[in-house]
Amino acid sequence: MDKSKHGIVMKIGLCVFFSLLTISFASYANTTVALLENKIDDIASGMIDSNGPGCSVGVIQNEKYLFKKSYGLASVEHSVELNSKTKFRMASVSKQFTAFAVLLLADDGKINLNDDIRKYLPDLHNYKESVTINSMLGHFSGMGDYDTLKELLPKPLLSSAGGPFQLGDEDYLSNNEYYAMLKSLPLQTLPNQQQRYSNFAYNLLTLLVEKVSGVSFRQFTQQRIFNPLGMHDTFFADNKREVILNRAYGYRTNKENNLEVFMTNLYVVGDGGLFTTLDDMLRWDRNFYKPKLGEDPESLMEFMNTPNGDFPDTEENKWYYANGQYTDGRYFFHNGGWLGTSTSYIRRPDTHTSVIAMCNSSSLNVNAITYPIFQILLDLKLWEGEDPSIY
Repeated sequence: MDKSKHGIVMKIGLCVFFSLLTISFASYANTTVALLENKIDDIASGMIDSNGPGCSVGVIQNEKYLFKKSYGLASVEHSVELNSKTKFRMASVSKQFTAFAVLLLADDGKINLNDDIRKYLPDLHNYKESVTINSMLGHFSGMGDYDTLKELLPKPLLSSAGGPFQLGDEDYLSNNEYYAMLKSLPLQTLPNQQQRYSNFAYNLLTLLVEKVSGVSFRQFTQQRIFNPLGMHDTFFADNKREVILNRAYGYRTNKENNLEVFMTNLYVVGDGGLFTTLDDMLRWDRNFYKPKLGEDPESLMEFMNTPNGDFPDTEENKWYYANGQYTDGRYFFHNGGWLGTSTSYIRRPDTHTSVIAMCNSSSLNVNAITYPIFQILLDLKLWEGEDPSIY
């Protein structure tokens, strides 16, 4: 055989070899992802009735979904299945979007995070202490929360029938009435003492954004965050009467083990109120690695991921709060729980891996899905991180 023919044969042989190798790797990867699906299916099947409310679950690696799947129904009444375009209420996972909106204003040079909040909202209660915007972002402002409302109010909040008022789905306050109440509240503790979670602080941050920007919080976040990132199914729901297409309705299982509709009457935003989809959360997740927003997107994202202060959580003494995200240096995460919704979003930046789950029942334990996934990924050799445990 002459050299030219020998060379052709060798090239053909190498092409066949590498083709077979590629097919082999692809086959192995598909098999492993199928095993991941089986593992997550096992968790979901132990929690979710296919004829009841459920969860949408996603695992992101390197800016794309390695796995995404929905279990259960968005509307039990109409037997509508959940899918990756179903809009879920995100509860406290919303806070990182609220924080990012505030950081955009600081990036614009329109506010200083070390300013007293009353510089911009002078009609707030006279706290007699400087309460900075940064302390509100980091939960060390000293502001109260739902569980301290009764003791902070100068007089009891009553229902229209004259009984004790119940925040949730029992009684009703308009957005204006709710914010008027928040503005009247004194601090729960002195600021800058410890991390003390405050939904009220994040409610008030939306008023800051509106006052400084001149538009509603919903408009600001649409214009500055969601539209630029292509998150066209994401918004802050600030109108109780709004028709939300493709929404996941909220439920719970009561003490008699019967399913009930369970949805909030509150449509104030900031502490929660965000609606989004599994598909749109991929777009948000990508922005942490290839940031697009702000004057200097890389610097802004670095700031977003930096704890607001040296105040660890009081239970484990290791979780610091970074603009709507808890972090221990390995993970960035936040859970959300409210009427008829349970959510979890966990990022592990060193491996470009994230886990998301959104459930439309308060009775479903979303953490039972998301927390074990990093260990599953490690066991299946789909993840190269160290120490997969969340807690």
